[in-house]
Amino acid sequence: MNDLFGGFPNSTPLSDRDVQLLDTTLRDGEQAPGISLAPAEKAEIAAALDAAGVDVIEAGSACTGEGERETIRKVTDLGLDARITSFARGVESDIDAALDCDVDGIGLVVPASDRHVEGKVGSTREEVVETTADLVAYARDHGLWVEVLGEDGSRADLDFLETLMESALDAGADRVCYCDTVGHAGPEHTYEAVSRLSALGPTGTHTHDDLGLAVTNALASIAAGADLVHATVNGIGERAGNVALEEVAIALDHCYGVETAETTQLYDLARVVADATDVPLAPNKAVVGENAFAHESGIHTDGTLKDDRMYEPYPPEKVGRERRLVLGKHTGRAGARATLAEHGVEVADDDLAAVVARVQRLAERGKRVTDADLLAIADDVRGRERDRHIQLRELTATSGGPLPTASVRLDVRGEERVASGTGDGPVDAAVAAVREAVGSAADATLESYHVDAITGGTDAVVTVEVEMSRDDRTVTVRSSDGDITRASVTAMVDALDRLLDQTDSDADLDAPVADD
Repeated sequence: MNDLFGGFPNSTPLSDRDVQLLDTTLRDGEQAPGISLAPAEKAEIAAALDAAGVDVIEAGSACTGEGERETIRKVTDLGLDARITSFARGVESDIDAALDCDVDGIGLVVPASDRHVEGKVGSTREEVVETTADLVAYARDHGLWVEVLGEDGSRADLDFLETLMESALDAGADRVCYCDTVGHAGPEHTYEAVSRLSALGPTGTHTHDDLGLAVTNALASIAAGADLVHATVNGIGERAGNVALEEVAIALDHCYGVETAETTQLYDLARVVADATDVPLAPNKAVVGENAFAHESGIHTDGTLKDDRMYEPYPPEKVGRERRLVLGKHTGRAGARATLAEHGVEVADDDLAAVVARVQRLAERGKRVTDADLLAIADDVRGRERDRHIQLRELTATSGGPLPTASVRLDVRGEERVASGTGDGPVDAAVAAVREAVGSAADATLESYHVDAITGGTDAVVTVEVEMSRDDRTVTVRSSDGDITRASVTAMVDALDRLLDQTDSDADLDAPVADD
């Protein structure tokens, strides 16, 4: 390739390629241990994928059962621009099940390696070729778009793989796909295999990350002529997962100028999938991880403040993110000053040096330093006592009945307010009660909620960290307690208090108006 790995022979530069994405989060992604998506969740993810401009969405496996077919129908009924497909094994009944869901097409998976041909399905190469051609013709006769996937293609005899896929295209398949089903191959083998297939007709690639080479192999595939990449959001999937859609999209966009998706939607898409699957994003995850655009080091922070491209490959806004300055043992004067300025606090140079030293000492004790910690340190260094706007006086929460309930008593600028709420759990109920008591000031958005650490034993202490924003202000606060509900509510109340400290609006704290 001319612009990857020092040059593969006879390849067109990636910048000249037209590449599309097929997302299989709803099928291959859901096959990861512990993931089970409800119909509404699949529909929400599909809509988010469509909003991001993904070309093909594999909505599930219609052959699984009626429940899965109802879920696929929920996606096909959305009227999305993307082509909607179903996974289908190499049997006619799977194609019929897909037709019953009104999908646009199928991904027809047939065995390609001898391990799968002989050991998995107990067949022969000749029988697989004949059966595949018959199934392709059947699906095309019924109006389906067909992509044929050679399962375990990375461990297949390449001559047989080429024969199998050529037969599928001759039978009417729209395209074929190279599958590194177990994440076995390196980029050189991938390039060779895909080169042979793409010479036959339109070819896709399906790579897994067992060797950490999923993106590399996807790029090698494109260099070899593939024009469709199978991927999952956040790289979820069996074992080490599939190639991550957001990583492929931004790598192609940033490195080669190839547009495959609306990149500004990538972070929102990642959050939708993380919330639906209960698989959190790793902090160091490329593109969408918490630390992808976070800076703590004094040198890096100073450089970033002078030139926002100094220590970032592309601006965070490109993928729907914002830059964050993080406080810790490496915090320098520039980072501390900038973070304080975000909260409307200015400090003299001498005071700033003392603030930075206190922040570093706090971090060196193993404590994560939040915005609230920094502001408290700044107040203390300057000898200022801060008046609180909101304080938690009492909290009661119950979860034993059919509907978790909670009540709170707050001091809101000297006025006692009592409110109750219900929710999906005691924490949710308590948060609802706080919002009811505080009124319009509680319209702040809860950006993130983390149970950060739990000690062992019967006297376990849980640490909760929340990030909340209001208008253009954001604050991070943490609280520790033996009760997760109290820790959560205390952190939220403290965050609201800090946000109000920044706006200092009495009107924000008007008592809630009861409904007539």
